[in-house]
Amino acid sequence: MSARGTAVPADTTRDRLRPLVTERGSKGFFDAAADGELAILTCEDCGRRIHLPRPRCVYCASTSVRWKPVARTGTVYAHTIVEHQVHPLFPVPYTVIVVDVDGEADGVRLIGNLPGRIDVAAGTPVRSAFEDLGTDATGNPVVLPVWEIDTERTAATDGAGR
Repeated sequence: MSARGTAVPADTTRDRLRPLVTERGSKGFFDAAADGELAILTCEDCGRRIHLPRPRCVYCASTSVRWKPVARTGTVYAHTIVEHQVHPLFPVPYTVIVVDVDGEADGVRLIGNLPGRIDVAAGTPVRSAFEDLGTDATGNPVVLPVWEIDTERTAATDGAGR
């Protein structure tokens, strides 16, 4: 478990690609993940989400931007199944999903993957969990948000006659 978050240890951290968690443009995202949160860059002046992250607001040009938490739930916007291996550390098949984050404006979407050939469709409810990959060479926590089908919300939707 991460010292800062509620992450679940990875099955094997050696066989995973690890992001550079100290890179200026995405450090806030990975800091939030280490604390068990999803975060999107937000303008402090106009309040709009800036996604994809940039050093200034694309709406009002303010440089006063900060990473702020968003819901850890969403719905699948689109998906595809990857059948051809592109890297030895990404065994196929896996399902790439584009997620509309709950409570956010159109266009605030995150990308993730689900292991295997998963039966999903647009509108499938998902939630994030966090995978703890340990620390980098300088001791920074490396925690990845990972998506999973939200079976509780799926069951509730199916029970409502859908």
